[in-house]
Amino acid sequence: MARRRRWVRTLLVSSLVLALLAGLGPQVAVRALAAGRVHDAVGDVPSADVVLVLGAGVEPSGEPSPFLRARLQLAAELYETGRAKVVLVSGDNRESNYNEPRAMKRWLVANGVPEGRIVEDPGGLDTHASCLRAKRVYGVDRLTVVTQSYHLPRAVATCRMVGLDVQGLGDSTVKTYRSTWDYGVSREWAANLKLPYDLVSGDELGAPSSAVRDALAGG
Repeated sequence: MARRRRWVRTLLVSSLVLALLAGLGPQVAVRALAAGRVHDAVGDVPSADVVLVLGAGVEPSGEPSPFLRARLQLAAELYETGRAKVVLVSGDNRESNYNEPRAMKRWLVANGVPEGRIVEDPGGLDTHASCLRAKRVYGVDRLTVVTQSYHLPRAVATCRMVGLDVQGLGDSTVKTYRSTWDYGVSREWAANLKLPYDLVSGDELGAPSSAVRDALAGG
């Protein structure tokens, strides 16, 4: 009986260790891939032709959410300081009355970025789709990705996994929205676990686009 109890205890402990390793694996991989490539100040970001802004919600009024506005502000500063030449805005456009890329473009134009330097990607339904489409649809090889700081390691890691040479710039100014920020932080654990699935899933990317190349050639 004692031997059986020891065996059961060993099996339980082993199962817990394996579960822990399975949970930690993606977290460790994301951090390793992002190491040395995440920044929290515009002045620390190396120049790249393209800055990719990931969608983060639009208000019923059509205005970007505070989280998205913060990302767009960083992208505008990268453009203004010559650290980017084209802004690729990638987000959700699945519903007729909800268009993240369009709202992002309007905000950028209103804040000094020339319309011809902005490219809308309506197929960026999640981080993986945005990164993959930047590479496969728009033909980008090197870029800066902009998001909130808690999301930045996964965004950088995802871009690297799809073949992009990437640096990341993270925003922390919206920490004042405590509940939304905390939810985003907690969500990253599960999102990191889902990342391997994203990488092997079949994505409907659509036809290649010359929009980024055309925007770069326009100025």
